[in-house]
Amino acid sequence: MEPILNVKNITKAFSGVRVLKNVSLTVNRGEIHCLVGENGCGKSTLVKCVSGVYTPDEGEIVLNGQRFTKLTTQQAIQNGVQVIYQDMSLFRHMSVAENIAIEKIRAKGARLINWKDVAGIAAEQTRKINVKIDLEKEIFECPIAIRQLTAICRALAHDAKILVMDEPTTALTKNEVSQLLTIVQELKSQGMSIIFISHKLDEVFSVADVITVIRNGEKIGDYNRAEINEKRLSELMTGREIDYPRYRRDFTENTPLLEVKGLSRKGHFNDISFTLRKGDIVGMIGLLGSGRSEIAMSLFGLNPIDSGEIFVSGEKVSIAAPQDAKRRGIALLPEDRFREGLFTDLKIKENVSSTVIDEISPRGCLDFSEEDRLAEKCIETFKVRAPSRETVVRSLSGGNQQKIVIGKWVETKPNIFIMDSPTVGIDIGSKAEIYEQIHNFAKNGMAFLLISDEVEEILANCNRVLILEKGRIKTILEAQDLRQPDAKKLILEEIGSRDLQPDTEPSTK
Repeated sequence: MEPILNVKNITKAFSGVRVLKNVSLTVNRGEIHCLVGENGCGKSTLVKCVSGVYTPDEGEIVLNGQRFTKLTTQQAIQNGVQVIYQDMSLFRHMSVAENIAIEKIRAKGARLINWKDVAGIAAEQTRKINVKIDLEKEIFECPIAIRQLTAICRALAHDAKILVMDEPTTALTKNEVSQLLTIVQELKSQGMSIIFISHKLDEVFSVADVITVIRNGEKIGDYNRAEINEKRLSELMTGREIDYPRYRRDFTENTPLLEVKGLSRKGHFNDISFTLRKGDIVGMIGLLGSGRSEIAMSLFGLNPIDSGEIFVSGEKVSIAAPQDAKRRGIALLPEDRFREGLFTDLKIKENVSSTVIDEISPRGCLDFSEEDRLAEKCIETFKVRAPSRETVVRSLSGGNQQKIVIGKWVETKPNIFIMDSPTVGIDIGSKAEIYEQIHNFAKNGMAFLLISDEVEEILANCNRVLILEKGRIKTILEAQDLRQPDAKKLILEEIGSRDLQPDTEPSTK
């Protein structure tokens, strides 16, 4: 095969710390090359070197046969490198068509915009990947799947030859993921080279021609998809054997810590009833639009209910605000940790103490030594990888950020912990560590409501599962059901995995 990209012996350091160490990489034309490794291993730094954002300290990059030691972003773009980052970098108040066409229009140097050209460019790119999108809709009105397709079409309009996709499926439903992977394969058939970065190994194995493993800034090796399996790949990524042991509840005490009766909120969910006992990890799974996250927010006082009753330790309660939930021993890990769970520009210690600031501020004065102690305890308990408690949270990897969110709520000593998508966008090593802590807390009596769209996550952690459909509980699976060999197939059938989008979302086909 013909190489389109050669990265030769790249080294890159920040503040004296080497984050890439003599890394080499070859990507061939018409190849899907998957880049895998734990958060913080150097994948993003490597991508930024290839796209000209960073200049390597040592080594060279060869694009289309041309050698660069100081590649600029403009040179990378001219040589066909396009990167779709997780935020997709779209203009929120521009239409889909404008977002697709803007860079191509700017490259022409036109002083006036011809709107027919904009529409023509956008339509041409959507035809290339065989999708139909409302080109006039503003991006902020579009679901994540449409934004992802818009970003791909924008790259195609800019004559991409190497498309880098950084965690492109993090916020997509399974149906949307399947569609995206089909498009990736179609782009490959058209001769495009794709560097695909993902923590989801099933996706990696579904599309990869070659898999490159990065660990602690060093390349471990290149592997053809057929010569490796998920277990071995996990070991190469982490340097250790990764196992997700199944949780079993051992408590005989069945008095409910939380009892929900007939909970309803118009347009979101209806007649929701379930219990959480000491040591329960109850899973909640369903299609996008099934009401999972809305139930979590209502239980935490963020969305008022229209009807129904909530009992905590046998006492009927009213939860109208998060402060009410916290007083009742309820904690919430939100779905979007970055926007809803963290003060990203504050330090680790400031985030950990934020949930108990009143308790550690006698007479209105913050006890700094207690704040430090809590932060150190969190770092040790959850194995947070950070230079110190003074580290700003924004600089941490996704897995370590999630550990901080969990740790800060653990400090409130909750009896009931609601976790919405606890490991989304997190590498397999951090995922195993978070599962271990959830199991430990459950074995000590904490009760969990664990919301997830990953069946493997549900099976590894839950002793009971609520399957939702259109805002109602469709099926309840007990521990004995989850231990059956065909449990995964049963869950997928119950949630209707062939149709994971609500009817109200626009079609992309």
